[in-house]
Amino acid sequence: MTYLRYKLLIGACFIGLSFAARAQTTVSDSLRSVIDNVALNEKEKPALLNQLAEANRINKNYDTAIANAKQCIALSLKHKNFTEAVKAYTLLANIKATTQQFASLKQTCDTALTMAQQANDPIAMAYAYYSRVWLYKSLGDAENVVKYSQLGLKELEKKADPFIASKIYYRLYVVNSDWNNESKVNFYARKATENALQAKDYNLLSNCYTALSVAHEYNYNKSKTKTELDSTLFYLNRSEMLYRQYPGQVADNTYAIACINIADAYLKYFPATDKNARDLAIRYAGSARSVLKNAGNSQEIIASSLGILSEYARRDGNSLQQENYLQEAYRVMKTEQPPYYYTMINVVQALSDFYEKKGDYQQGLSFQKEVTEYTRKNFNQQQALNAQKLEIQYETEKKNSEMQVLKEQEKSRRLQNYLYGYIALASLLGLLFMFRSYHFKLRYSLQREKQLQLENQESELQVKLEKEEQARLRAEQQLLETQQQQLKLEVMANTLQLEHKNRMLHNIKDKLTEGDPINMQRILKEEMMLDNDFEHATLQIQHVHPDFFHLLNDKAKKKLTLLDLKLCAYLYLKMDTRQISQLMHIEAKSVRMSRYRIKQKLGLEKEEDLNIFLQQLGT
Repeated sequence: MTYLRYKLLIGACFIGLSFAARAQTTVSDSLRSVIDNVALNEKEKPALLNQLAEANRINKNYDTAIANAKQCIALSLKHKNFTEAVKAYTLLANIKATTQQFASLKQTCDTALTMAQQANDPIAMAYAYYSRVWLYKSLGDAENVVKYSQLGLKELEKKADPFIASKIYYRLYVVNSDWNNESKVNFYARKATENALQAKDYNLLSNCYTALSVAHEYNYNKSKTKTELDSTLFYLNRSEMLYRQYPGQVADNTYAIACINIADAYLKYFPATDKNARDLAIRYAGSARSVLKNAGNSQEIIASSLGILSEYARRDGNSLQQENYLQEAYRVMKTEQPPYYYTMINVVQALSDFYEKKGDYQQGLSFQKEVTEYTRKNFNQQQALNAQKLEIQYETEKKNSEMQVLKEQEKSRRLQNYLYGYIALASLLGLLFMFRSYHFKLRYSLQREKQLQLENQESELQVKLEKEEQARLRAEQQLLETQQQQLKLEVMANTLQLEHKNRMLHNIKDKLTEGDPINMQRILKEEMMLDNDFEHATLQIQHVHPDFFHLLNDKAKKKLTLLDLKLCAYLYLKMDTRQISQLMHIEAKSVRMSRYRIKQKLGLEKEEDLNIFLQQLGT
């Protein structure tokens, strides 16, 4: 009977421990309502759909989980979110490995790896490698399980993700548990737990605590120290307690497994006389059975709890209760079609043994025939599965061979490219050598041309300097001419003024000689006013318009006499006809005639005013 209980427990444990998720049915409903919300951005849905698919997977709602994953893939590819697509494909690989859909498992894993390469994300690559872990686990290839687990962990060194890291470490724990490698079982169980704590995934953490309990059980079996047995129970209790501490975040299956493992520990390591251990074991086995009473796809776990209860009934000598538990386990296993043959065989074998010991040989023989029938069916199923595994293995090896051939071809092509590269390099060096002399000649020609250009530029600069020097000389000459004109003006102005003074003195002299009375005060006053006007106008001619007489001669159609220039100067000085006639000692009529003659020489029209013309010329 112990053998039956142990086999049922191990079968359930290995199935249960592979279920790591984030939510239970209530959480699934919450996620579904969030996803269906029309206000939710479509780009945010893939991550939520992955969580929903995982929640349905751990509760063995595989069809729903697959539908969620496919919806996630469609949305992820639509928005080029390849990382979430890889996670969905990895989840599908997990389901296919668990449900033994080996025919399409490899294609799913290959797709996950292709998507991960497109994503160019270490986390996506870690998930893709984890999907291959499931492939090689299904094929029973533990070495490749370790290889791809290590590749996944190496990717996570670039970018951390404690959730997938915990799952990978858990797979390594399982492999080393099969190998009975005690040190690595302890190491990987602890690493899986550390990462699950960081991820705050309490369903995954519950499984990792169970893994730690198994590690301490290994230690206990080796050392037989009570502290190791206490640690085994400690971590099992922590695994079970998470269900109550975080309602809705630990799956019923996970909780039931923890309860069964606790009951099994009391059954295995405590004496039959320990009533407290017996009561605890029965209580935990009953809890596992109760929590999964109405759950689907949980027949193996329920059968395990019934196996433990039947063992305690046997110890108590209660054969009727033992029979009832075994019959119930049988009925539970029959509800699964097809049943998990390994567990079913153990249940039927236990019933056969029970009835044989009871003396009911007919019933014993009947159940023994069922054992034979289920063994045959299990054998056929295993044969079919092995055929699928061999086909996948063949395809995998074929693809690996093709990849190896492609790598060899790539290597050969690379060597060929190197050879072509060396030939091209040698040709290039030859061309460089051939063109070296040409380049030297060309450079010499360019330098010669540059030198000639410099010489031309120097000549042009010299010519430019000479032109600038000539321009400077012309400017100096013009300045001298201007100064000469100014001196001429000053001389003329002074001459006019002196002439006027002389005439005035002669007039005074004549009047004194003739004895005419002279009002000297009036003459001096008029002379001073005249001198002021004359000096002001002279200065204006000299400073404001030094080229006055030069311009006047240029305007004249006929040459102006000195007397004409003198009259123009008086007019420019704004003297009236009376003043001019007095200064020039001529009659006013002669002044008007002179004005008319000057207008003709200047080519002015009758209506044009000579005074205005001279003022404009001066300005």
